[in-house]
Amino acid sequence: MKIDEVPQDTENSTYGDARKLVYAVDEHGDFVGVKSSGWVVEAEATQSALNLIEQQCDAAWQRARNGETAPLEYYMCYQRMDLALLSQVSGLFQWRIRRHFRPAIFEKLNHKLLRRYSEALGLGIDTLQQLPDHPLHGRQAHV
Repeated sequence: MKIDEVPQDTENSTYGDARKLVYAVDEHGDFVGVKSSGWVVEAEATQSALNLIEQQCDAAWQRARNGETAPLEYYMCYQRMDLALLSQVSGLFQWRIRRHFRPAIFEKLNHKLLRRYSEALGLGIDTLQQLPDHPLHGRQAHV
């Protein structure tokens, strides 16, 4: 892509006021960094992915509300993590985390385990133990 072909679709950008560094070829054939405000295709793909994450979080919230899972699963999704990532960040095996998704097991977790989850998810322990009244969107959780 040449410098003058770098997309600058500011009205469809998901970057806000920020810009993304992309590489393009200048008039001498060298690669140079150029700031882009985004382009429609990328914005649509990003928005589609965010919508899917929101749907997954809403479903996890509903399962937690119905008592089928613990708030831990909802907050994992809310922080845009999956089981593998939460496992890596918390240092716990995936099978243990899945076990902790069971409400009866989660309620009995000791303070040390709750603190590990709290630190991994960037939430306070009190927040982690309670499901919000409605699904949170964006970054509304209280630390």
